[in-house]
Amino acid sequence: MGTVRLRQWWADLLAAFWVRPAAMVAAAIALAQLLVLAEGWVWLPDGLDDWFYAGGAAGARDVLGVLAAATIGVAGTTFSITVAALTLASNQMGPRLLRNFTRDPGNQYALGALVATFAYSLVALRSVHDADEGAFVPQLAVSVGLLMGFACIGVLIWFLHHVASSISVDRVVALVQQDLRAALDHACRDTSAEPAQAPPGPQFDAPLTSPGSGYLRVLDDSALADWAAAHDAELHLETRPGDFVFPGSVIGSVTPAPLREDARAQIAEAMVLGQVRSVEQDLEYAVRQLVEIALRALSPGINDPFTAIGVLDQLGAALTGLAGRRLPSGRIWRDGRLRLVRPATNYEGLADAMFHMLRQAGATQPAVMIRLLEVLAATARVEQDLHRRATLARHADLARDAALRGTRDEAARNAILARRALFPGG
Repeated sequence: MGTVRLRQWWADLLAAFWVRPAAMVAAAIALAQLLVLAEGWVWLPDGLDDWFYAGGAAGARDVLGVLAAATIGVAGTTFSITVAALTLASNQMGPRLLRNFTRDPGNQYALGALVATFAYSLVALRSVHDADEGAFVPQLAVSVGLLMGFACIGVLIWFLHHVASSISVDRVVALVQQDLRAALDHACRDTSAEPAQAPPGPQFDAPLTSPGSGYLRVLDDSALADWAAAHDAELHLETRPGDFVFPGSVIGSVTPAPLREDARAQIAEAMVLGQVRSVEQDLEYAVRQLVEIALRALSPGINDPFTAIGVLDQLGAALTGLAGRRLPSGRIWRDGRLRLVRPATNYEGLADAMFHMLRQAGATQPAVMIRLLEVLAATARVEQDLHRRATLARHADLARDAALRGTRDEAARNAILARRALFPGG
């Protein structure tokens, strides 16, 4: 398994809602069994006896039974209420953002603490015997169970606070923006050694078809380039992470032609297809999540321009973070020769994904359009690349024209023109 595939598999595993709780349940079962076996072999220092359970078998059964019933009941009720709250929140921010809740480690640990305490109590309860069965009371295990019960109270209080803050639109926007920044950082990490231009390559006469269907989640570029270098070949792909791959469609070509079947097998190994997109290499996915929040906020049913303004601020922060950095070109060399060419998200495409739909949806909202012009101007003042500035100026002109068509208020029109004039170069 390649590094990229392994990293994506590990990210998907940690994002699964059951992994951490399952590990905590297994650890709790092992702890309960260990404490039961350690009963009678551990002597406590003087002064600590009063802090440990010293009752009989009936009391131990009651304590562990109440603890098990309470924790599993609280877990079910709490998460049922949480899902209802998230369902309502998804109507405003979009259902795809519910994944941010399921992959949140805090939510997973909270569920794990409750169900682990439940499992611990059951394992400890089965070891309690009264006098008729040969008296045995795992006092150490019962004492630790009480401690876990008190800890669950704290976990419950923290979880309610965490859920209340996690469905806040500002927090959701900030979390998605962090995903975008992380994807941009990863994409810009290894572009310094790329030549400025690709040398002319050979003709590609051996088409390659898709090994399956679904969204291209990640692509192991390095593995494909290494394979091409080892076989003195050159690969040319027509798809990139984030694209939907149709079964049997032509996704690229290879030269020389006799390597077609080997290249197809290598591409199948390097591609991770799935039914949902991933932010690992798909730069526009996180952008579209942010844009979706803003579009829903600008819909007539919600009409919340302040959320859209907050999204614009985060988009501007992501763009300013790209100043002075190169996005991957989609070309990979090995030993001075071009080995892999594929489409890649460039600055223009990223800006288009950020601002086109927001401009169209917010054209009749002067406050949103004014902030859009301010964000573009602030980004242009940081960006020194002339081509990127031209892209930002194009969006500023489009925003100005759309905003002027969308409002007849004279004060708003003057403010729009004034914000456009703040753009570097006028």
